[in-house]
Amino acid sequence: MNRFKASKFRHTEARLPRREAWISGIRAGSVPSCGNHVKASCRWIAFNAEAAGVLGIVPLECEDGGKRTISQLCCHSDVVTDFDFSPFDQLLLATGSADETVKVWRLPEGGQDIPGGAGLTLGPGEAPVDALQFHPTADAVLATSAGKRVTVWDLGQQQPLTVLDSHGDQLQSLTWKRDGHLLGTSCKDKKLRIFDPRAGPAASQSVLGHDNNKDSRLLWMGSSDCLISVGFSQMREREVKLWDTRKLSGAMFTMALDTSPG
Repeated sequence: MNRFKASKFRHTEARLPRREAWISGIRAGSVPSCGNHVKASCRWIAFNAEAAGVLGIVPLECEDGGKRTISQLCCHSDVVTDFDFSPFDQLLLATGSADETVKVWRLPEGGQDIPGGAGLTLGPGEAPVDALQFHPTADAVLATSAGKRVTVWDLGQQQPLTVLDSHGDQLQSLTWKRDGHLLGTSCKDKKLRIFDPRAGPAASQSVLGHDNNKDSRLLWMGSSDCLISVGFSQMREREVKLWDTRKLSGAMFTMALDTSPG
């Protein structure tokens, strides 16, 4: 008798939408950064454009079956390194930049002009902003990384709630756990760190992540205590590691993906 139940999704396959539903004519940028290059809410899709400091903005749904209009949001005076939509407000977009500022934008409902200025600007700081992410369960709370420091902001009060600065080198990524209790970071010093920002600014756990200090990214596995890291081995092979953050002493699982050309 088979121990495992057959998945009800075993015969599913991806289907491309009709061609009239495609979004074409996009001139996306290829600026290297640690953050996102495309992000979507229930209303808008944002992506890096060719010009530095500019995001392309496309409505997720077109009105009356018409063609989608691609607009430009002139955000910063330098490269947009990362951006994120608020999980509490699908029109609220935060952007970070190499110009050392973070800006918060309110996009229109639809059929209105793209805003010419940010609703809120934080900074400039002392280093380019590398990554940012809204808190998943607390409204108007935003984590940003710049240099060796993560700042958790209260956007309503426009001031930091806490600063996490126990990193040994430049930050590469940050990610909130889905319940918002923990924050994970990866750093150029090759370490992964776990923070409970409510308990204090020091990392509660840290461990050597990947043997190579090239860019790495972190992702929580749903609501579990498991964390996925994507980085590079000492031989420059791209690899994925799975961690149990309840005891962050070593990776539970490591898988090589490919060999990087450089």
